[in-house]
Amino acid sequence: MGFLKRLLNNTADQQNTDKTDSKRLESAGQPRIFFSLDRDIDLYELEELCDKVGWARRPIRKVRKAIQHSFLVVTVWEVRNANRKRLIGFARATSDCAFNATVWDVVIHPEFQSKGLGKGLMKFIIKKLRESDISNITLFADPQVVEFYRRLGFILDPEGIKGMFWYPS
Repeated sequence: MGFLKRLLNNTADQQNTDKTDSKRLESAGQPRIFFSLDRDIDLYELEELCDKVGWARRPIRKVRKAIQHSFLVVTVWEVRNANRKRLIGFARATSDCAFNATVWDVVIHPEFQSKGLGKGLMKFIIKKLRESDISNITLFADPQVVEFYRRLGFILDPEGIKGMFWYPS
């Protein structure tokens, strides 16, 4: 919990004035962690991150298109020295730009899981969506992560699943 607390305390008053929303953790001997809104990311590095958590491979052209058409894209980076950074987290949201947004592709590198970084990423996304006056935020969650999202304030549909899905035959 200390990791997340330091991360969020160091960034509470930052403004979204540049492409990198400098959400930083800086402590003696620790790597620096920051959140970025810059969409210019190495898609192969993103797919390697997704591989680390066991996700199925996705065509790069489709990943690129999904990012281009997303309302919000957030990446999380670890910086160990001035010239070396690695992608350790990612999430994106689509939106109608008025009322609704859906969060997709939330991923944190296994080395950084259970340290509060996923919670920080989700709080950051929610904050950015709320700053855009979006009040209805949804997501789809696999059963093993439902409790994670519940602790962040997401609730299961009290009337059962209202969503319907169509898949090509």
